[in-house]
Amino acid sequence: MSDTDPIDADAAWDAFDTRDRRRDGRFVVAVHTTGIYCKPSCPARRPKRENVAFYHDGAAARVAGYRACLRCKPDDAARDQIAVVRAVALLAGEDAPGLDALAAEVGYAPHHFHRLFKRATGVTPAAYARGLRAGRATQALSQEDSVTHAIYEAGYSAPSRFYEQDAKRLGMSPSVWRKGGAGAVIRWTIATTTLGPMLIAATDKGLCRVTFEEGEADLRARFPQAEIVAGDAALVELAEQVVALVETPGRDLDLPLDVQGTAFQEAVWQALRDIPPGETRSYRELAAAAGNPRAVRAAGTACGANPVSIVTPCHRAQRADGSMAGYAWGIDRKIALRKREA
Repeated sequence: MSDTDPIDADAAWDAFDTRDRRRDGRFVVAVHTTGIYCKPSCPARRPKRENVAFYHDGAAARVAGYRACLRCKPDDAARDQIAVVRAVALLAGEDAPGLDALAAEVGYAPHHFHRLFKRATGVTPAAYARGLRAGRATQALSQEDSVTHAIYEAGYSAPSRFYEQDAKRLGMSPSVWRKGGAGAVIRWTIATTTLGPMLIAATDKGLCRVTFEEGEADLRARFPQAEIVAGDAALVELAEQVVALVETPGRDLDLPLDVQGTAFQEAVWQALRDIPPGETRSYRELAAAAGNPRAVRAAGTACGANPVSIVTPCHRAQRADGSMAGYAWGIDRKIALRKREA
């Protein structure tokens, strides 16, 4: 929300009434009867709806004659938000600082900033840095002639560090990835779910396509260089776990993945997988978690390009006002999945 965007009073009141911490720093709530303004998560007793007004920030509320709440300290919310944005920029550098150095740079105690960062982005600073670095490796491997050079370009101190930490996450071997996946064998099946038939496809490394309303022809069109074959017993076992996620999407299953995307898409997909079941994130929050808080539209596009629905839970993404927005496989399925998680 920019300073010129109108505030949705109903959505703001709902956030204030439920003490939604995720809305802190986006607006303040001014109470006519007390003359103070608070952040949405303020623990104080709620006034009547007709006795409040909403302002973009504390400065606007002070111009209108209100003073800051001494209990929730609403101006600190903006400070927290600035600190997280600054930390995201620092972690995006080639030499990402550790927690102690990062917290010192933005002016917080390490344990406090660890909680603050995770609350704002859904992941810890260390996990965020790993996701960015692995995303850079994905991009470099698609551009560099040398696998070793690509690994160094992504920020790893040595190839061994890449293979220890993130090669499994990448899926295909670096050399196969660099060649666009040519030579990979993809096994597929159509599974029956209560939300409709689901295409489930996987390489030897992990799932590469999980979608509704697609079949073998769609898979061949998407992976023209790969060998497409019918699924085997190993795929049946993997497919059963995916179906279980459809029927009870709150399960905590760490399924193997073999997916391709840009560095930003990879970071958004990781941010989606880090959202706890039953919770949601706005596209703005996902963009921030992916290292570019301004790329809200691109975060939405990354959700739409998600190749493994359910496993990467893009149904947990929504607009900043709380509305669901779209879903590549139908809004009815998105509603059903979120109801099942709740």
